[in-house]
Amino acid sequence: MERLSVDHIIEKIKNQEVFEAVSFDYAFTIKIESYVSYACAAIHDGHQFRKELWENCMHTEYERWYEEDPETKNMVQSHPIVMAGCDTRFEYDLNRAPADAVFETAWGKQLWHEPLSAEMKTKSLHKHENFYKVVRALISTLESKFGFCTVYDMHSYNWKRWDREVPTWNLGTRNLDNERFGDVIEAWRESLGEIIFPKGIKSSSKINDTFQGNGYFLKFITKEFKNTLVLATEIAKVYCDEYEQIIYPEVVSLVQEELKERIPNHAQEVYTRFKK
Repeated sequence: MERLSVDHIIEKIKNQEVFEAVSFDYAFTIKIESYVSYACAAIHDGHQFRKELWENCMHTEYERWYEEDPETKNMVQSHPIVMAGCDTRFEYDLNRAPADAVFETAWGKQLWHEPLSAEMKTKSLHKHENFYKVVRALISTLESKFGFCTVYDMHSYNWKRWDREVPTWNLGTRNLDNERFGDVIEAWRESLGEIIFPKGIKSSSKINDTFQGNGYFLKFITKEFKNTLVLATEIAKVYCDEYEQIIYPEVVSLVQEELKERIPNHAQEVYTRFKK
């Protein structure tokens, strides 16, 4: 893996080079093994937290971990194109618009002992801006090359905090053209619902049950690119104990193996239907 500037990453994408890199400020990673009609993203996978913010933060390391999406990068790492965040969403949230990306409160609790200075916010928002420069370059290249592409936007959520039955998989589609994409969205939901987990872990998939797909990542791509479908795909955290902060590697491995075939198969179905 190389350490590259954002400009260098974008240059490589535009030249359709194969590479794997971390951004120069270690904010995100990108891997392109080959140029295909789909990409995977795990924008909330990151946990690292800029040290100069530590003392001012009121949330514990566990509280941050609890609201992040650990292991989501590993679930899609086998695919040819993968982008993932390295930083915690408590520093800046890649799934929120720039104006809201640096939190003042987080999940009902004040985040900072003292309000962040303009300098601290600017440092964080610069990382947010750079990430989306690369997203724009990547999707532009894929759309130009293939005519249509699909982005699998991987997330996870804390299912135990809900006071009702919730699905293992949730697709958020409120901000998509459901008349145009409804059939392939339903095909993706059905495919996820077929995954059989180890004994004791339920398997179900629904659309807009726990989350509706209101994230900035989906909205940004959908607004700028008319021939890219972003599938906000949330897995309940059945792959860990969200209260004890224990990861179940055998469940993560199972999801990775299942998605290794299900994502490209679905992406090919979408591409066959919508390519120009």
